[in-house]
Amino acid sequence: MPRNLKLILAYDGCDFAGWQVQPDRATIQGTLAAAVEKVTGESVLPQGSGRTDAGVHALAQVASLKIASPIPAANLGVALNDTLPASIRVLSVEEVAEDFHARKSARAKTYRYRIYRGKICPPFLARYVYHHPYPLNEAAMIGAAAIVTGEHDFTSFAAVDPEAGKEDSPPNNVRTIYSSEWKREMEELVYTVRGNGFLHHMVRNLVGTFLMVGKGNLNAEGLQRILEARDRSAAAATAPASGLFLVNVEY
Repeated sequence: MPRNLKLILAYDGCDFAGWQVQPDRATIQGTLAAAVEKVTGESVLPQGSGRTDAGVHALAQVASLKIASPIPAANLGVALNDTLPASIRVLSVEEVAEDFHARKSARAKTYRYRIYRGKICPPFLARYVYHHPYPLNEAAMIGAAAIVTGEHDFTSFAAVDPEAGKEDSPPNNVRTIYSSEWKREMEELVYTVRGNGFLHHMVRNLVGTFLMVGKGNLNAEGLQRILEARDRSAAAATAPASGLFLVNVEY
């Protein structure tokens, strides 16, 4: 009987076209599937807790997969790390209940977005931050962060889906944000958000809109109106992928 495994992964997303497998493009899911097949001889498609975009990183992405191989979980982790590129690491492997699913079983996720505020961004950080050395009212951004907490329809902060409207029922864009906080950490301004789920580009669209607050182009009341508008065109441009990390997933 196949074993259901839970993997926790960390990865540098810079050289990948996101999580989801795509033809002729390097992805996290596709690279992991190839490594599993090389180690076990089994062709499986690992399921992730969510689809991180191209260029987005993960400190603790969760994947689940079912295999028949008897290789002990700890040994499988070692073998996969010997096979995977250095930009993807398996932090742990464990056997879980048959009904565990990385995405469907998830209860909360935390994301972090890093903005480097110094005049010159160190080259060793450039892949992992958004460099924005220009004036920002950071206090205004910190003060506005809590506006998006609670249960809301986040359509204004979701990427426009070209398939939307082609099905009988409209998409459910209601999510609950448990915490939303901007904090200055030395040379970085860091946004940390925890919620029960996130829409496509949602965190990066929130960051882009908070940056409008920092630039003085939007106040807290305006942010509230954008949230209530349920219209993507009301919010700001999407912040770059480089600064975004999936921090952890809760079950």
